[in-house]
Amino acid sequence: MIYRKITNAIHPEHRDLELSVITFGAWATGGWMWGGTERSESVRAIQASYHAGVTSIDTAPVYGMGLSEEIVGEAIKGLPRDKVQILTKYGMRWDLAKGDFAMHSKDNDGTDIDIYKYAAKESIIEECERSLKRLGTDYIDLYQIHWHDKTTPIEETMEAVAHLIKQGKVRYAGVCNYSADLMREASKYINLASNQVPFSMVRRDIEDEVVPYCIEHQKAILAYSPLQRGLLTGKIKPGYQFAKDDNRADLHYFSDQNIEKVNAFLEKIKPLANDKNVLLSQLVLKWTIEQAGITIALVGARDAKQALENAAAADMKLTPDEINFISGHLNDLKLVK
Repeated sequence: MIYRKITNAIHPEHRDLELSVITFGAWATGGWMWGGTERSESVRAIQASYHAGVTSIDTAPVYGMGLSEEIVGEAIKGLPRDKVQILTKYGMRWDLAKGDFAMHSKDNDGTDIDIYKYAAKESIIEECERSLKRLGTDYIDLYQIHWHDKTTPIEETMEAVAHLIKQGKVRYAGVCNYSADLMREASKYINLASNQVPFSMVRRDIEDEVVPYCIEHQKAILAYSPLQRGLLTGKIKPGYQFAKDDNRADLHYFSDQNIEKVNAFLEKIKPLANDKNVLLSQLVLKWTIEQAGITIALVGARDAKQALENAAAADMKLTPDEINFISGHLNDLKLVK
């Protein structure tokens, strides 16, 4: 497994933060927006990942309304805490109608809920305590705002996290889904380690501004949905039936026309995967983590088998010519919105 440093320690007593280049993404673990979850399988998947060298786990309170964090806490119980990097988030409330309204949704029981982006100081302090309890730990390695809250000054938000760092409950601060301009503003008040943003072969808009900013200012990019929520595995065919509460069915990426286009592209690069005796998903993941500015890729797994397949992607080799071969075919892929 490859590990990449995402920040340098500011204080002598702090350790640098290094993450496994394939990091376990625990969104689907919470079931929410993914058509449910199976707790015991998720625990085994996380543990299998750890033993394969995937020591970093990314979760969030809103993933299953606390369920994902609880499952992560169960999975890491008994593992050496200083060998596991826990990444979680704050700023998405389903239990408090304050802040910037985000969406109508349903919890895992099918109950209607409203979700708000809210990152005021008192809310962050409360969320941190709840996350620590669910995760079964006394500190979080990387604490990230989930989405920008337009109703709360960034200064207030970042000063709250700085307070948690001073208390020792958080090691480092990160952001998610931030533009370059938002990162500039936040960096006035705290030393940001990273930005977690969507990035995949078919979603590369961050290359315009976010990637250049992060490279220039030495900020890590944590790429989520690198397999475009399963689309880039080649396993999804036109007419695929998603579960009732799986929101992928409403995304343009998963129209029959775009599924056909993506699968045609995957067929073009499949000979390279075959030559290397790897899965298409592993080839896609390796290409992703070799892109400029991309520090790690967050990848979910439903079971231990998938987890081990994801972990193995880090150790395969791709030459510059092979990366260019993939990118060349990718340049011909045009999805319909």
